[in-house]
Amino acid sequence: MSSSNAAEREVIVRSAGVELAGSLTLPDPAAGLVLFAHGSGSSRFSRRNRYVASVLVEAQLATLLFDLLTSAEERIDELDRSLRFDIHLLRRRLIGAIDWAGSQPELNGLPIGLFGASTGAAAAIAAAAARPDPVKAVVSRGGRPDLAAEALPLVRSPTLFLVGAQDIEVLELNRQAAARLIAPHALQVVPGATHLFEEPGTLEQAAQLARDWFFKHLSGARLNDS
Repeated sequence: MSSSNAAEREVIVRSAGVELAGSLTLPDPAAGLVLFAHGSGSSRFSRRNRYVASVLVEAQLATLLFDLLTSAEERIDELDRSLRFDIHLLRRRLIGAIDWAGSQPELNGLPIGLFGASTGAAAAIAAAAARPDPVKAVVSRGGRPDLAAEALPLVRSPTLFLVGAQDIEVLELNRQAAARLIAPHALQVVPGATHLFEEPGTLEQAAQLARDWFFKHLSGARLNDS
């Protein structure tokens, strides 16, 4: 998943009183750090998120893919699906991961972006509202921003909504969410794509759009804040 000048290693993210397994890829130099919040029923091994992460790494953006649930919680969720839609829990875990990243010397205060898919997008929006200083950009892919409706007007980070043209219901939810944002934002509809971006070329297009959004808003962010 890494470019020739990027180091990838497994990490333990201490967040909200639990330890979460993660994979950190750090190019040298890095223009920013993108944390991934996976969708319902997924994990840090999500094939789609790992592909997007590889595109970001090639653009000199560090990436952190991590599990939002512990192993024990994942076993519970597999049985009753009770945790994958617990946005308040996922939000706390993501906020904890943002704080953890900010405490790591090797990350050296990199500006942070959040990439959320499905229910993870709701967690990303809520976490961005809670941590406006470190979080400089948000991208939602096939997201459910309606599940974080109360946080939308509080977000200050430039936010990109990526939605498949064939994902009709979610597209409408994203349009409604975008209308509630005060922060700079854009809605990009990917032609031919359904909810999971499984159609040929659609995930590649989404990854390129995410890359461009993050690079625009993360590169130079530290300079602008200094």
